[in-house]
Amino acid sequence: MLLITSHYVEGYRIKRYGPLVAAEAVMGTNIFRDYFAKVRDVVGGRSGAFQSALREGREAIFADIQEQARNADCNAVIGIDIDYGEISGKDKNMLIVAVQGTAVYIEAE
Repeated sequence: MLLITSHYVEGYRIKRYGPLVAAEAVMGTNIFRDYFAKVRDVVGGRSGAFQSALREGREAIFADIQEQARNADCNAVIGIDIDYGEISGKDKNMLIVAVQGTAVYIEAE
């Protein structure tokens, strides 16, 4: 299934618009991941633990919006918007990934 951020697909035409598809993933972090992420903030570099959690969340919600599109008899999702966020609490942080787009049925021109 085609998943794109633009609102049209070159060489294809939209035969039918389906519903808005959306999904969210909220992932808890643990004390060790938080601690090592703070160390990375000080010394520089990428936090593999956080990147892995965000990647897993993004993959899960992409699978979810594809299923929603298939259930609406669509073969693509256009206009995809991906948002990331964090909720910080006293003892725990939560990572949020949210995706939305429009399910469509496209055919080659």
